[in-house]
Parts: sequence; structure tokens; C-alpha cells
Amino acid sequence: MANFRKQSIHLFRLAGIDVSLHWSWFLVALYEISARSGSYSSPIWNVLEYLALFAIVTMHEFGHALACRQTGGKADHIMLWPLGGVAYVNPPPRPGATLWSIAAGPLVNVALYPVLLALSLWSRSQGWALTMPNVYTLVQTVAFINIVLLVFNLLPIYPLDGGQILRSLLWFGLGRARSLGVATAIGFAGVVAMLGFAFWTKDFWLGLIAIFVLMSCWGGLQQARALSRFAKLPRRAEFACPACKSSPPLGAFWKCSHCQTRYDTFLTQAVCPHCGAHEAMTQCADCGRSSPVGDWSGHTILSPR
Repeated sequence: MANFRKQSIHLFRLAGIDVSLHWSWFLVALYEISARSGSYSSPIWNVLEYLALFAIVTMHEFGHALACRQTGGKADHIMLWPLGGVAYVNPPPRPGATLWSIAAGPLVNVALYPVLLALSLWSRSQGWALTMPNVYTLVQTVAFINIVLLVFNLLPIYPLDGGQILRSLLWFGLGRARSLGVATAIGFAGVVAMLGFAFWTKDFWLGLIAIFVLMSCWGGLQQARALSRFAKLPRRAEFACPACKSSPPLGAFWKCSHCQTRYDTFLTQAVCPHCGAHEAMTQCADCGRSSPVGDWSGHTILSPR
């Protein structure tokens, strides 16, 4: 995704979030619009249908980004590409924050559902199928697209929204690393089902999505292993996070905001050994919340999972 992001074209900036479009979108758009040329009396309606699809995708991704910001996380870029959209969100590493950041995307589709349903029913009652067949077909298709996107995204297959929601719910009981491991294992099973269905229906795009899901599952599995190793690191028993009560790991896991040097903030009392800058707040490596380093003493210590 990093290379894709560099190859995208900036479209606009809204609420501090940049929206860009990958150049390959135009190639796929041309193909898809041409493939559905018989659905309307003029190709312009096919263009409007395709733009409506990505308008819904963009609103969906804004749901992710804005919800992430509500949790105190970072979200400043959305990229649209042939397979949909990607919101680059980084919520605090807490199950509740992650759950809300992910669930807010499908909730946008849920909110759109009654609006598009009402418009669809109204267009039918007004007889648009006979008087304005192009508009009627567009309205019905956009309403259907929204439902398909909602249902597909809620499949419990990592990294689809449903899979990430499942991971977030498991996180409450299994912990950060094990929940991701379970979600990716389910994701691998889902990939097999998706590839089988794509082969059976000869659906090229579903097969391509399945390959993307497979690569994401593999990346998630590697991340789960890294998180598991992190959880086993030796800890400073004399300190504990005021929020989650976890003790911090030993090692240079904090970065100076001035010179970017990595160091052990608890070894130096939040003073960078390179430039001498003092960090007012220290972020917990387990829950993501920040507190003054002086507040990290005298709390009940829990072992991270």
C-alpha cells in the first residue's frame, strides 16, 4: 500500500483529510463503464453510476477516518483505488478505539440505507421506470450497490471491516496479539472460500480481492507474531501506566519528538539523551494513552497480553 499511496493523484482535502486517487482507477473505470454500456441509453449514465459507487466508498472511508480521530488516533489520508478505498487510520492500541474506528465505516452504509431505499421506493411510485428510465435505473442500482458494499464489508474475513470488528471484539478477552492471530486464521479460511466462489462464478474481480485479502492476512499474521513477542519482553516492574496499569517494556521504544532519537524514556525520566529535550507526556506501548512520566509510579501492575 505504501507504493500505491505514492502513485496516487491528490483530489481534495476535507476536514484535514487528504483524498487521493490511484492512477489505475482510470483504467479499471474505463473497462467497467464499457462493460455495462447496455444498461443505459447513454454512456454518461454509466459514468454517473461508477462515480456514485466511489462516492459511497469515499463516505464509508470518511466514517473510518473521523471515528478514528474521535478516539484520539491519527487519520489524515484516504486513497481510492480499483478495489475500493483505504483510510489510513491509526487509532490508539485499545480494543474500544479500534472497534469504533472500524465499525463507523459500515455504519455510514447503514445510515445511507433508509435514504436510498426511500428514494428508490419514491422513484417507483412516481413511475420513473417509464418516464425517466435512466434515472430510475441509476437510483435502483445505487441503492443496491450500497447494500452489497455493506454486506460484503461485514463478512468476518480479515482485513474486511467484519474481520477487523471481530478482531476488536476478541481483543477484549484474548488480548491484542492473540485476537489478531485468531482473526487472521479465520481470514485465511475465508480466502479459501472466496477463491473457490470466484473460480466457480468465473468472477475475476472477486478473485483479485481474495488475493489482496490473502496478502493482508499474511501481514496480519506476521504482526500478531510480533505483538506476541513484544508482550513477552521484560518489563519495568517499578512503573505502571495510570490508564491500563501495564508496566512498560525495557528498551528504546520511545522516540524524541525533536530529534527523533529512540531511547528508554523511563531510564532518563523522559529526557532525550541526544538533544536534552523533555517529553511532557509518555505514551503507553500497550494501551496508547499518554501521561506524564511522573504519574507512572505507585499503581497496581498488570501483565500485558
